[in-house]
Amino acid sequence: MSGTPSWRSDKRTSSERGYNSRWRKARESYLKSHPLCVMCEEQNKIVVATVVNHIVPHKGDQSLFWDKSNWQAVCKLHHDSTIQRQEKQNIVVGCDESGFPLNPDHHWNK
Repeated sequence: MSGTPSWRSDKRTSSERGYNSRWRKARESYLKSHPLCVMCEEQNKIVVATVVNHIVPHKGDQSLFWDKSNWQAVCKLHHDSTIQRQEKQNIVVGCDESGFPLNPDHHWNK
């Protein structure tokens, strides 16, 4: 291990990690043009998005942090549960339209 802390355990303030006034303005603008949670929409639910999630975790990479094609609008519930679980366990949660799990390593897909 390199001795460098994980970007999630970084003790700097959120502003020091990039979540500053520039981010707040970009986030607000993105949510205005993407007002609904994409994960709820996949479940045919209409829920207001309150979080801009980085699809691929940026882990401190500023080019990935600011890449709008890597952003998605989600509700707090999905961000704090499903997305965090996927990141921590390195799995994909959910199923496709035929009911099969999206995770290619799931035993139903073997």
